[in-house]
Amino acid sequence: MIQETNTPRALRALQLGSSWLPEHSGGLERYYHDLMMSLPATNVSCRGLVVGSREIEKSTHGQIRAFSQPDSSLLQRWYKARVAIKKSIKEFKPELVSIHFALYGISAADILSRQALVVHFHGPWAQESAVEKNQRESDLKFILEKKIYQKADRIIVLSSAFKEVLCRKYGIDEHKISIIPGAIHTDKFILSYNQKTAREKLGWPLDRPIIFAVRRLSRRMGLDNVIMTLALLRKRFPDILIMVAGKGQIMSELKQMAKDLGVEHNIQFMGFVSENDLVTAYRAADFSIVPSIALEGFGLITLESLATGTPVLVTPVGGLPETIRPFHSDWVTKNSKPESITEAITDIFLGRIPTPSFEQCQTYAKNFDWKVIAPKIADIYRETIS
Repeated sequence: MIQETNTPRALRALQLGSSWLPEHSGGLERYYHDLMMSLPATNVSCRGLVVGSREIEKSTHGQIRAFSQPDSSLLQRWYKARVAIKKSIKEFKPELVSIHFALYGISAADILSRQALVVHFHGPWAQESAVEKNQRESDLKFILEKKIYQKADRIIVLSSAFKEVLCRKYGIDEHKISIIPGAIHTDKFILSYNQKTAREKLGWPLDRPIIFAVRRLSRRMGLDNVIMTLALLRKRFPDILIMVAGKGQIMSELKQMAKDLGVEHNIQFMGFVSENDLVTAYRAADFSIVPSIALEGFGLITLESLATGTPVLVTPVGGLPETIRPFHSDWVTKNSKPESITEAITDIFLGRIPTPSFEQCQTYAKNFDWKVIAPKIADIYRETIS
């Protein structure tokens, strides 16, 4: 008698990304990096292509290869992406190609038409440019990315909010779209020390209420609303402090706004924060905040905060409420305006909104561990080639 096995059949997948951690940090880069590290456990063998340095290939033993330097022109990156995709298909012989960034897939659209193709939709690239006030660039990006989405056999999105964007804005058949939430390695966010020790390690004050925000400093992230919120909160909670981790083009603008509103002593911009300090910062805060005003597909930072045992307050934008409402619906603001954020924070501080416990936060975050999510992605890959 032949004994049945539950081991899924082996699969080779070429993964086209954007950049590679730690050379460039961001939600897409984090997701791509962790996915590449997690898929082998599901019997999916991966080869990756990204923009970056030659050190990437050395550090990953050839699994991830940089097809271009980051400072190359767009035309050069397009050409080199095409060459690298063609070469990788010939050498690696993938049964499936997965695209995480439409910009680099478009140069090889004709080649990819002959492959089983899955797109991981991390966000509407074109609409992000529109939010940042660059409409001409947005129109061009829309044409390019739509071509890739239409070629895909399957598209994986992080939330129903992004599924709606694909259907409504890009005309994609909903039956091609699968919703699989984001994921993190929860073990990396478990610390052996408490909030007081975390604050001491970072040099944060022990006697002030502290809210932590991890944001790229761009307009759609909603940090200007947070600064206006501070101006309202400071009247009742004069010691409140918001710590902001992240870099971006509007740093000086935000600092000037804080100064103009008289809250420069209630907010600190930390700039880039290392992986280790980031985990410590989550633990040091009373809670985290994600105040997005547009195009937030999921928000991995919500899971990161919860995995450390620290609750997170979010605005009802994109996929954020889909993650937080099933856990604690009160931790989703009514809207993304300063008045609504102020109301929610006030209610939290005064105990009118219950604060989930350390254990509750960590337990909920485990539902989004890569050990749970990676097999679901692998199943979509296998369905695509079948």
